[in-house]
Amino acid sequence: MRRTLEGTKRKRQNVSGFRARMATPGGREVINRRRARGRHKVAITAKNRA
Repeated sequence: MRRTLEGTKRKRQNVSGFRARMATPGGREVINRRRARGRHKVAITAKNRA
């Protein structure tokens, strides 16, 4: 049985994954800002396939 507010990997990837970020101009700005700061991770990645 699943808990009430449990997320899904697929939804998380679709909303805030790398491909989703690169799909819009604003998302590309997010990626560029994070790269400029020297972030180790610029976007979330699933440990296994989404």
